[in-house]
Amino acid sequence: MIDSTVNVPPGVNEVARSYAPGTPERDELLRTLASLASQPVEPCSRVGAKDVRTGDLVPMRAPHKHALSLGAWHSAPASVMDDAIAAAREAAPGWAEAPWSTRAAVFMKAAELLTTKYRSVVVAATMLAQSKTAHQAEIDAACELIDFWRFNVGYLPRILGEQPLSGGGAWNLLDHRPLEGFVLAVTPFNFTAIAGNLPTAPALMGNVVVWKPSPASMFSTHFVLEVLREAGLPPGVINVVLGDPAALVDRALASRDLAGVHFTGSTEVFRSIWARVGAGVGEGRYRSYPRLVGETGGKDFVFAHPSADVDALATALIRGAYEFQGQKCSAASRAYVPASLWPALRAKLMDVLPTIPVGDVADLSNFMGAVIDRRAYDRLTGAVQQALADERCEVLHHGADDREGWFVRPTLVRTTDPSHPLMQRELFGPLLTLFVYADSWYEDALARCANDSEYALTGAFWARDRAAIAHAHTVLRQAAGNFYVNDKPTGAVVGQQPFGGGRASGTNDKAGAALNLLRWVSPRTIKETFVPPVAWRYPYMG
Repeated sequence: MIDSTVNVPPGVNEVARSYAPGTPERDELLRTLASLASQPVEPCSRVGAKDVRTGDLVPMRAPHKHALSLGAWHSAPASVMDDAIAAAREAAPGWAEAPWSTRAAVFMKAAELLTTKYRSVVVAATMLAQSKTAHQAEIDAACELIDFWRFNVGYLPRILGEQPLSGGGAWNLLDHRPLEGFVLAVTPFNFTAIAGNLPTAPALMGNVVVWKPSPASMFSTHFVLEVLREAGLPPGVINVVLGDPAALVDRALASRDLAGVHFTGSTEVFRSIWARVGAGVGEGRYRSYPRLVGETGGKDFVFAHPSADVDALATALIRGAYEFQGQKCSAASRAYVPASLWPALRAKLMDVLPTIPVGDVADLSNFMGAVIDRRAYDRLTGAVQQALADERCEVLHHGADDREGWFVRPTLVRTTDPSHPLMQRELFGPLLTLFVYADSWYEDALARCANDSEYALTGAFWARDRAAIAHAHTVLRQAAGNFYVNDKPTGAVVGQQPFGGGRASGTNDKAGAALNLLRWVSPRTIKETFVPPVAWRYPYMG
């Protein structure tokens, strides 16, 4: 064992590939897309060193091409959770006692494998399984996940290096212990990077994990697991369970050994998890108080001041609302625009929206793919039909087609009611609702933007007037955990914009920052006295 101070490479953000025509990476990606599309896989639960193949197969199909089979995943009964917890407990002592540099090496290698050997594979898998364009898959499945693994490793020695003062013949230490038990990681379909980070961040800190991925991302998850296996992650440290989500989560929350939940998904589901854990704490079910870390929903805003640059604002709305079909918790879904800017902004939006190419993401000329499944398609088309029948709404652009895939075109709705349900409800799709306010009503509109939503994840303020920007910083301070000035409300970069929000948007524990990693340790304070006193009386007693 190396007995010296260990330095890790400094975190540097991975540079996104352009996939422009004529580039080698474009050719490689197209070949990989064709290869993966022709080779179906059968993902299964991974418990310890064992692959659990049940034969109860659930088909996987590309959202943008109903006819394209990606294979089928093996659904396991809820009892697989008990086996996974047991495997995690067995692996826990060895993993917790391993030097931090040993744990860090696994994830540094995983980052390097994803940068090189597996990059086109994981990007292509994300395109096929989640209908992301090449650009969206690249910044997610490659760059962001690489950044998570590298930056988390960089944060680790900084956390360990924070030690208390010592003096007066004693030595004080902080022992950053892993949590006692296992961490349940519940991950969403929409970001491969989030799916890869939620189980690995606690594992880096010495915890053992049971990972329940989204049924809609089993295909890309399969290849992320291949990366971790090749990187040398020991069996049992991260166990993967595939099956009925509710049954698996219920089984985990019933375990006395539950030490924490790392969650990204809907507000409704996270609230139910919180309630279940709270009830369990009241019953004395758990060994300790489980840590609950969640990033959930959003109703993210773009607010334009009368001094805003209309051309840049239009681009921010198009990219912020419609990239990846609006299936981002940070996507722009409500906008406030002054009447003085609306005619010019409307003209620009209506020039662009009909021309946005929507289709198979394997065709790299498309800007948008399909929404994830039938349920999402029905939810969004149903909302459009309600808006068409609502006198408070003007549907300026819409369209949908489910013949070949779950395609929903960029949808723009203007409402005359700032409290309309479309300004309140998270729809998680390419639907932007816009309220035009009278310039004289600016302060009221800003206050409505700040206070009307139960969510507080991301938001953007647009102005060229510096005094207006300073004022908005104050009024909108609690309205978003990630606040953007003259930018779209999406695209947080690890190490640059730690991500998370408050209110109903989650616990704001900032993925991509040391703040998140601190949630996965239970510090122990140690004091060693070198020459302890031998007399019990104090001087004042004389």
